[in-house]
Amino acid sequence: MALAALLLLLPLFFLGAVLVLHARRVDKKAGLQLQPYPLLGHLPQFLANRQPPNGLDDRGAHAPAHGPRFASLLHDFLGRGIFNADGEAWRAQRKAASYEFNTRSLRVFVAQSVHSVLHGRLLSLLRRAVSSGQPVDLQDTLERYAFDNICRVAFDHDPRQLPDGDEDGSSAGPEGESAETASSRFADAFRDAANLSAGRFRYAVPGFWKIKKAFNLGSERRLRESIAMVHGYADRIIRSRRKEMSMGCEKHDLLSRFMASQSDSYTETALRDVVISFLLAGRETTSSALTWFFWLLSSRPDVERRIRDEVAAAKAADVLPDGTAVGAGWFVAYNSYATGRMESVWGEDARAYRPERWLDTADGTFRPESPFRYVAFHAGPRICLGKEMAYIQMKSIVACVLEEFKLEVDGEYRPRQVPSLTLRMADGLPVRVKARGNWLPREDGSNRTNDVS
Repeated sequence: MALAALLLLLPLFFLGAVLVLHARRVDKKAGLQLQPYPLLGHLPQFLANRQPPNGLDDRGAHAPAHGPRFASLLHDFLGRGIFNADGEAWRAQRKAASYEFNTRSLRVFVAQSVHSVLHGRLLSLLRRAVSSGQPVDLQDTLERYAFDNICRVAFDHDPRQLPDGDEDGSSAGPEGESAETASSRFADAFRDAANLSAGRFRYAVPGFWKIKKAFNLGSERRLRESIAMVHGYADRIIRSRRKEMSMGCEKHDLLSRFMASQSDSYTETALRDVVISFLLAGRETTSSALTWFFWLLSSRPDVERRIRDEVAAAKAADVLPDGTAVGAGWFVAYNSYATGRMESVWGEDARAYRPERWLDTADGTFRPESPFRYVAFHAGPRICLGKEMAYIQMKSIVACVLEEFKLEVDGEYRPRQVPSLTLRMADGLPVRVKARGNWLPREDGSNRTNDVS
C-alpha cells in the first residue's frame, strides 16, 4: 500500500520540480534576482530584502506592472479587469474608471446607496440585536452590508445579503425568495472564488495549482465551480442591462456608465471583468477595515467617547525615496500589515492602537499622512479609485453605530487572521449590541432611556 502511494506521489514531485526549474529559467531571462525554493519559496529573499514601502508606487506615469505570474494566478477569476491588467489595457480601464468616479452623479449615487443600506438594514439589524441580547458576528454583518452596497454601485443590483427593516434575516434573496436564491448563491460563490484564487499564491511549489486545475482536483475544482457561478450571474445581468439601455432606461451604476461611455468597444467578457474587479475591491476591503477598527476600539473607550463627541459636534454644526534600487524586470511587493507595525516608520509605539497619531497636536484636527507612508489606498498612478467611497461607508457606519449602540467585545477574545486578498478575521467578531441613551426600543415601538455610555 505504501509503495503504491509512493508511486502515485513521484510523478507529482517530478512535475513540481519541472515547474520550479522552469520558473527559475524564466526569472533569469527577465533578470530577476529573487529565486523560488521548494518548500521555502521566496522566504530567504523576503527576509534579506525587507524595505519600507515609501515611494513604491511613486513612478509618475509609469505604474509598476503586476507581471505575468500575478496575472496568471488571478486570470480565471478576474480575467483582464483593472486589478489584473497591465500596460495599455490597465491605462484604458483606469482612465475610464477615473473619469466615472469623479462625476458628481456617481458620487451622489454612492452616497444614496450607502445611506439606504446603512439606515434601512444595518442599523435595523443592530437594533434587533439589542432587543434579543444575542451576540452578532460583526465581520459577517459588515461583509454582507458591503456586498449589498458594492453590488448596487457596480451594476445597480441588490443581492439583499442583509434583510430589510424588521425582517428576521432568514432570507437573503430578492423579492421574498428564500436564502437559497441565485443572489445568495452568487455572494457565496464570489467569496469562495476570491479566497481560493488567493490560495494559489501560497503553494510551496509554485505552479502546483496548475496540476490540480488540469485534473480538476480539490480546491481547483471548487474554484472552477465558484467562478462559473459568478461569471454566469454577471453575464445575465450584463445582457439584461443591454436590453434595458436599448429601451432608453437611464442608470447611474458603474456597469451602465461603462456601457454608455465605451459603446460597443467593450465585449460582454470585458464588461464582466470590469464589474467583478470592482466587486472584489468593494466587498471585503472596507468591511475588514471596520471589523479590525471596532475590535481595536473596544480596548480604548476614551477614543470611543471622543468619536461620539465629534459626531455630536458635527451634527450640531451642520515615492523609492530611500535610495533602494529596483532592477529591470524585478517583482516588487510590500506587506502593508508589516509596514504598519515598523518602528522605523511609525516610532516605538507602532504596534499600539493610538489614533491620536493622526491628529494635529495643536488643534486636534485630522492630519493626513503621505499615501506613500500610509499605503492602505496605495499611491501614485494606482491609488485606489474608490478611496472616497470607502471613507463615506466607514465614516457613516462608525458615526451612526456608535451614536446609537455600544458594541461589547469579550476582553479575552483574540482574533486570528485569515491570509486572503484582504485581512479578515478567521472566526469573525462576536459582539453584544447594547443601546445608548434613549434609543432602547419598547415593545410598543417607543423608546426608553438606557444610558450605557
